[in-house]
Amino acid sequence: MDVVFLVGRILFGLLFVSSGLTAHLGEGGRQGREYARSAGAPAPDLLVPLSGLAIIAGGLMIVFGVWADLGAILIVGFLVGITPIMHAFWKIDDEQMRAIQGAMFFKNVALLGAAIIIFWLFNQLVDPPLTITDALFDRID
Repeated sequence: MDVVFLVGRILFGLLFVSSGLTAHLGEGGRQGREYARSAGAPAPDLLVPLSGLAIIAGGLMIVFGVWADLGAILIVGFLVGITPIMHAFWKIDDEQMRAIQGAMFFKNVALLGAAIIIFWLFNQLVDPPLTITDALFDRID
């Protein structure tokens, strides 16, 4: 069953690595900054690339099992910070766009739940399977 834990970590983490590379950095980052600016996000020229680096780092930490609890916290912070700003469906009048942004909002809420579970798992497991390091933070009882 250790491989199931690894496959789940890879699938979860790669979403954030891919998003960080394509929507936050490089040419996609320019578009990401414009989208963030149009959504009213603060300091998009600074925060879009910075958040991209955070989710790339967090995703890789989870995938490789290098202080994956810290990686999960990076993902949690990102999702808590951007979800209500970038996917504020309740502010949208157009019905179709409201539905799309509502789906994106609740997708992020589900990912937030998964990141919290990953943090908890790495915090509680004495010897997490198929990882490079143990948890960074001491066990929370």
